[in-house]
Amino acid sequence: MTPDDLFTAAEKNEIPDKTSIKTEEKPVSNVAEFSVSDLAQSLKKTLEDTYGHIRVRGELSGLKVAASGHLYGDIKDENANVNIVCWRGTLGKLSVRPEEGMEVIVTGKVSSYPKSSRYQIIIEKMELAGEGALLKMLEERRKKLAKEGLFDESRKKPLPLLPGVIGVITSPSGAVIRDILHRLKDRFPRHVLLWPVNVQGQGAAQQITSAIEGFNNLSPNLGVFKPDLLIVARGGGSLEDLMPFNEENVVRAVANSDIPVISAVGHETDTTLIDHAADLRAPTPTGAAEMAVPVRLQIHTTLQNHLERLTQAMSRHISEQTNHLQLQAAKLGDPSRLLDTKAQNLDILEGRLHSSLKSLIHTHHVRLKNVTTNMTHPRHLLEQKTTLTRNLEQRLTQSGTRVMLDKKNQLSISARMLDTLSPKAVLGRGYALVYDETGQIIRTSKNVTKDQNITIELANDDKLDAKIR
Repeated sequence: MTPDDLFTAAEKNEIPDKTSIKTEEKPVSNVAEFSVSDLAQSLKKTLEDTYGHIRVRGELSGLKVAASGHLYGDIKDENANVNIVCWRGTLGKLSVRPEEGMEVIVTGKVSSYPKSSRYQIIIEKMELAGEGALLKMLEERRKKLAKEGLFDESRKKPLPLLPGVIGVITSPSGAVIRDILHRLKDRFPRHVLLWPVNVQGQGAAQQITSAIEGFNNLSPNLGVFKPDLLIVARGGGSLEDLMPFNEENVVRAVANSDIPVISAVGHETDTTLIDHAADLRAPTPTGAAEMAVPVRLQIHTTLQNHLERLTQAMSRHISEQTNHLQLQAAKLGDPSRLLDTKAQNLDILEGRLHSSLKSLIHTHHVRLKNVTTNMTHPRHLLEQKTTLTRNLEQRLTQSGTRVMLDKKNQLSISARMLDTLSPKAVLGRGYALVYDETGQIIRTSKNVTKDQNITIELANDDKLDAKIR
């Protein structure tokens, strides 16, 4: 009998006797049966439904950012430890950058990771647990950055006396930019470039960092002049409101800026980490504008004072030099009298020179006349030399003719003797000259071999080629 048969019999009041019911061998249980996956998913859903929005306070521990950009770690106190997860998209929007050992309050939901049966908090927001913890964290960060040398005085750059372009990094809608522009206009109007950013809340630190780096990377090719000075400013606020200006990336951007930076964050009593890294700290944004440029009227007044002092000094110097020149002139005497004396001396010397030249010319004239009297006229000397030359030419011609005849006779005799002694003269009488292949004369049969080629020269340069047999 099946269970359906039992329910049908019960409805008809015809339940059979126990002895007539055949029992099943397998016991029946009312406990529901789950697969492991079903149980894990059911627990996950229960946790998320029950703890869909919670706030937990504790200390961050074991933080690790995976290659995917997600943050994993723990939040703990002295008695317990809970896993935490912060997805990459949420991590970049947190108002607090998570750090090891930081005491925080996290907001999120409880879930579980089925594959390891662990429950975890998925973080949606994070804030520091009280101002004391925040100040402690900032002090530790300050010491760390100071140890790296980011706050050293040697790194700080002097501000330009009168910047041509001033870059301002602040909120475009606040009173800060209006105060800065108003004060610059009163003191010394300058060209201002505004880089609008959020000055608090999520993403503010990254915007400020990008603005500082962006101003430093400006190029004339972009059609925008690179600023000579930067002002990073915002109005007052709570410690949490000023946190973007304490973030490490903002501090490093200020310290690494090639352009001098004035920090003007909060009121005079407010202090942020970029105040230590900046080249100059202003108590207020208005104070930053005052430090950035001098007062034009004061400069004009100063230049006018300098001009008057310079004019007086030059007048005094000219007067002193005039008096000195007059003193020296008095010592020299009247130049006209000195000139009269010198002119008279010149006339006397001129008369003496004229007489001396006239006497000298007469003396040389007389001496020349005496010398020319005893001299032979050049024409007679030329005639004598011409006659002598003709005689020498005749004698030289006669001698040359005799020498030529003698040499000609000697040459004729030598030629006849050469013809007589020449071996080729003998060839005409029936003799011959025999040469080997190299053109050497063969004088004896010992100097030839069988089948050797020879050349026989006869009279009248007639030659025959032959071979030894």
